[in-house]
This record gives sequence, structure tokens and C-alpha cells, in this order.
Amino acid sequence: MRKSLLAPAFYLLIFSLVAVSCRDHQHPEKQVFRYNEQTGIASLDPAFAKNQSIMWAIHQLYNTLIEVDAEMRLQPSLAKSWEISANNLEFTFHLRTDVFFHDDAAFANGKGRRLIARDVVYSFQRLMDKNTASPGAWIFNDRIDSVNGFQAIDDSTFRLKLIRPFQPILGILSMQYCSIVPVEAVKKYGSSFRSHPVGTGPFKIVTWEEGQALILAKHPMYFERDSLGHSLPYLDGVKVSFFDSKATEFLEFQQQRLDFINDIEASFKDEILTKTGNLKKQWHDKLQLQKHAYLNIEYLGILVDKNNELVKTSPLAEKKIRQAINYGFDRRKMMLYLRNSIGTPAESGFVPAGLPSFDTAAVKGYRYDVAKAKQLLAEAGFPGGKGLPTIKLLTIPVYADLASYIANELNLVGIPIQVEAIQKSLLLEQTSKSQALFFRGSWIADYPDAENYLSVFYGKNPAPPNYTRYKNPAYDALYERALEEKNDSLRYKLSQEMDKIIVEDAPVVVLWYDMVIHLVQPNITGFPPNSLNLLELRTVKKEPTKSSQNN
Repeated sequence: MRKSLLAPAFYLLIFSLVAVSCRDHQHPEKQVFRYNEQTGIASLDPAFAKNQSIMWAIHQLYNTLIEVDAEMRLQPSLAKSWEISANNLEFTFHLRTDVFFHDDAAFANGKGRRLIARDVVYSFQRLMDKNTASPGAWIFNDRIDSVNGFQAIDDSTFRLKLIRPFQPILGILSMQYCSIVPVEAVKKYGSSFRSHPVGTGPFKIVTWEEGQALILAKHPMYFERDSLGHSLPYLDGVKVSFFDSKATEFLEFQQQRLDFINDIEASFKDEILTKTGNLKKQWHDKLQLQKHAYLNIEYLGILVDKNNELVKTSPLAEKKIRQAINYGFDRRKMMLYLRNSIGTPAESGFVPAGLPSFDTAAVKGYRYDVAKAKQLLAEAGFPGGKGLPTIKLLTIPVYADLASYIANELNLVGIPIQVEAIQKSLLLEQTSKSQALFFRGSWIADYPDAENYLSVFYGKNPAPPNYTRYKNPAYDALYERALEEKNDSLRYKLSQEMDKIIVEDAPVVVLWYDMVIHLVQPNITGFPPNSLNLLELRTVKKEPTKSSQNN
């Protein structure tokens, strides 16, 4: 646990932030956004931003060269512009010159200095350094020129050089792993840098008592402004609590001691939502419900490597059987009754809603069609399912009810399915070793680019990510073309062509495109959801309420 040695002025700041919502309104002018992190926060070092809880905090404390907007389109951040060389190997970024690190004892006189290109070089080299042991090192491995990969041309110009064309590198640079850190702070705090972050972000750390609370305050030198020229962020601070119970979290939200909660616990989902995914009447004036596409896809994978002995003896080796499975159950009914309509029935391809290339008109997937499923069974030599051996579906316990629903529907069509629920670690082991023929899977975007999903079927990729061991030369050729394409519109079309091939060959049964669910207090505005479910607080405003409680 980090024990802060704070001057009296800092103690006063902490008190004002913690007590900002107290009933006697001692500090009514302060706006502090409060949320809970049930799983805790393991680190505030961007090199270890491997899960949502860390990424949310890192996003408040740091910036990246590029960021994505609510529509998942790339936008300038620390880099105000960039150019790509004719050979698609060199990316030159022109940095803002008005960006300052947080004030910290690591700098001369404790004043945060201006960010320069050498900070970008240092941050990326540190990410790749084996001594850092970052779980994010993979984003640059086998992609960056080992000699001249990162260069500071001058204080405001940074150049990145690739080994081979890889257009999705721009999306990768928006990941929290790529946040820019100052060498002085890393050297001063060493391993304690995880709890003493120094960045350029909209908020800076005040104190972090692990397991108790994390408190951030507005960065007064933050560079961004709104359309009217007002400084961002609007909030004065952020307070993160660490209740490990979702029931406690919901109670805190009901009592207005939290400003929002992410996702809805299954045990009280039916209390809040109708089957159509809307708020029940008794909650209409008490909270805001936010629903937004989330870059996560739920699917059933099918091993299709015909060189595998398991596949050779399986009816799933026949494409028409795989297609019949896709037609043979009602995704819409499944979402309505088992998910309270949280998510969108997957009736397009593998690339989910929320990405710019997603287009249901361009990529038509599977819809519930019993007649079509039975026709395909007959064409495959199993009329009415006669002679078709039982197919085992492997899942994990939390998805057993969904798997059972699908199995029951398919059994009615004539496709006998046996559901077996096993531990997640065992399922991952079996899929990685090509020992699972039919299995439940999901894919959350690492970065906001369709390539991240389409790489799952690239024939030269191992498992992960290619758990189905799918290989198609025509698909691979399109994939490689897309890696070199600079024009976004043309890349989207290439993505759609790949997606249509996957629909036709059916190595997966896509179930639903996931959805972000937020419960938000009525007095919160300017809190836009996004497809990465990244906590965006720069534009949040919080109006005082009469029923505010003491923190």
C-alpha cells in the first residue's frame, strides 16, 4: 500500500474531494465523479494496462498519440497530424507543443515539463524492453524495425518504421499500452511507478490507498478545450471506490454515492430491465440507462482443419452441416428471454456492430430458418437428421443455459447436440491444442480495427487467435491486401468481402454482438458511451442534487 507524504495543502484537497457531496454542501462548487471498481486496480503503469479496470484509470492519467471517437474513428490526440510514406512503412507524427506532464517531484522544481518526441521514443522502447515485462509488448513484436523503429526527428516530430506494411498500427497506437510516460518519473520511482503515475492526462493522482480509494484531481495545465474554448475537463476530480460486492455497489448507486455503474448484475437484471432491454417504469425518474454497441462478439467455434483426425470423423467437416446449425436456432428469442435484449442478435458477419466497417446490408449472415436448416441436412445426406451422430458442444458454466437453449432448438431441427460445461482454463487449453471440435468462444477487440477480428481466420495465424484452424487462400489474399490499404473506405470493403467468406464457410456460429450497459445518475451529462467501453470523463458535467450523501 502506498503511503503518501502529503503537505497540509494536499490533505485539504483530499478532504475537499472526498467531502464534496456532503449534505451540508461545504463545497457545492466542486464536481467529483465517483465510480466503483469491483475487481480492484492492479497498477497505474500504462505498460500493464491489460484489463478494463487498469485501462479506465490510465485513460484519465495519460494520453496517446492517437485516440478514437465515439464512432471508433481515429482522431488526433498528442499527435496533431501524421503522414504515411509511399511504401506504407514509415509513419511520421507531428506532436502538439502545448502538452505538459503533471507537476511532480521527478521534475526540476516540481513543475511538469513539456512533452517532446523523445518521450514517445522512450515510452515505446520501454514497452518492448524485456526488463519491463509488459504484457503489451506483443503489439510491436515482429512489426517494428529493430534498428530504426522509433525516432525523434526533432522535439515535435516522431517517426515510426515498420518491417512490413500494417495499416492497423494506427489503431494500435490508440491503446492504453501506448500512453506516453516521462523517463524522469520512471527512474525516480522505479517499481513504485505503478502507484505514482505521472502523465499528461486530464487528471493527476492525489492519493491511492489500495483497496480503499483512488482519488484524482483535475490537471490544471491540460491541453484540450471544448468547442467554445473552455478548458477540459469540467470535473474537479474523480473518486474510485473498491467494493468487491456488486450488491453493495448497486446499493451505493441507489443512495447516490456512486455516479454510475457498469453492467447489471444478473441477480437484479430482471428488477431493472424489461425483456426488451428497457427500464421498468419505477426506475424512469431515478436513473439514466445507457446502451451502446460493445466490441465483443460471442460465438460458437468449429474446428475445420481437415488434417486433424478429430475433424476427419466429424459431421462438422461438412460445410452444409455447419450452415444448418447457423440456421437452426432463433437468436432473437435467445436474446429476448435469456439476455433481456442486452446485445444484438448476430445476423451479419463476425465483425461486430460498433466498428465503422459493420454493415448489415453489405454482409448478410444467418437468420432463423428451420426449412433451410432441414434442406441443408438432407443435402448433406442426413434427411431429418437421420444417421447424424451426436455433436458435443463444450462451454463454460456461466454460459450453460445459453448452450442448452441452442442445443434444444437444434435437436428439434434434427441436429443432436450434447452440452458439456467445463472450466474456462480447460476449454482454453483444448481450443489452443485443437482438441475441441465445437466450443463456446468470445472475442473482445484489442484495438478498434476490423483486422483484429479478421485475424482470427487468417490461415498463417496459430491458435490463438485462429482457434478454428480455418484456412482459405482467397481469404488470406484479401487479408494481406487490407493490411496495406491506406484508404479507409476501401479497407472497409475488403473487410466486408472477408466477412462474407466467413459467413459462407461457417467455421463459426455467431451468437450476438455485445452491448455496453451503464446505469447513470440523472444529474450526470456529457458522459458518452463508446464501443470499447472506455471510461470517458473529459466532457462530463455533474449538477448538484439535494439528496447528495456524505462520501
